[in-house]
Amino acid sequence: MAVDVAAAPRARRSRGSGNGVVRLLVILIIMAVVLYPLVWMLGTSLKSATEVNSNKGLLPEQFTPGNYPDGWTALPDVTFGRFFLNSAFIALAVVVANALSCLLTAYAFARLQFPLRKFWFAIMIGTLLLPSHVLLVPQYMLFNKFGWVNTPLPLIVPKLLATEAFFIFLMVQFMRGIPRELDEAAKIDGCGPYAVFWHVILPLSRPALVTTAIFSFIWTWNDFLPQLVYLSGVDNYTIPIGLRMFQDSGGENAVGPMFAMSMLSLLPVFVFFLAFQRLLVQGINTSGLKG
Repeated sequence: MAVDVAAAPRARRSRGSGNGVVRLLVILIIMAVVLYPLVWMLGTSLKSATEVNSNKGLLPEQFTPGNYPDGWTALPDVTFGRFFLNSAFIALAVVVANALSCLLTAYAFARLQFPLRKFWFAIMIGTLLLPSHVLLVPQYMLFNKFGWVNTPLPLIVPKLLATEAFFIFLMVQFMRGIPRELDEAAKIDGCGPYAVFWHVILPLSRPALVTTAIFSFIWTWNDFLPQLVYLSGVDNYTIPIGLRMFQDSGGENAVGPMFAMSMLSLLPVFVFFLAFQRLLVQGINTSGLKG
C-alpha cells in the first residue's frame, strides 16, 4: 500500500493556515470593538448640530470642521488653550513628583535595612485598599487652611510625599530584580547608600521610571474629581472640567465642539505613550508582573 509522504506536511500547513486566519479574524474583531468609540468620537466631532441630534450613521454625511475652531473659542473669557496649559503644567509636575518621591521610597524598601521595614511596607501596600474619596473631605479642610484651594498645589504637593503606593510597589519589584552584587561592588569602591543609588540603581531603573511617568501623566491628564474639588476659578480649570462647561445649566450640549476638543485632548496622551511605549512594556514585564 503506497503512503503519501507529502500529505502530512500539507495537512499541517493547512491547519496552520486555518489557525492563522482564525487568529487574524479574532484580532480584527477585538480591534473593531476597541476602536469603535474613538471612530464614533471622531465622526461626531465633524458633524453639524442637526446631524448630531438626528443620530444618523457613524461618520458624518456633511463634514463640519468648523467644530474645532468653534470649540476652541466657545467658552466666554477664556480659550480652550488655557485648559491645555493648566493640564500640561499639573500633569508634568505630578510626573516629576511621583518619579522622584516613589523612586527614593522604593529604594529604601528594596535596598536599605531599617527598623520595621516589612511592617511599613505592608502598611504602604494596605493604602491601596483605601478609597481616595474617603480622604477627600479631610484633605480639603487641611488644604483650605493652608490657603491652597483654587491653586494646583493640592494636586501636586502630596505627590512629593510618595502617596502613590502602586508606583512604589512597582519600583520595589523592579529593584529586587537588580543583582545585589552590583551594590556590593559599588561599596567596595567606596560608595555609600546615596552613591549606590545615584550610580547603580538610578541608571538601571529607567524602565520603571518611564512606566511611572506614563501612568502618572495619563491618570492626571484625565483626572476629574480632585481637580473639580480644588479648582474653582475658570482660569485654573483643566481639560476635563473645561469639557464639562460645554453643557449649560439647561442641559443643552454643544456636542460637536465638545467632541472636537475631546479629540484634541487625546493627542498629548497618545504622543506621550507613543514616545515611551517600548520602555513602558519593558518596565511592566520586568517589575509589575514579576513574581
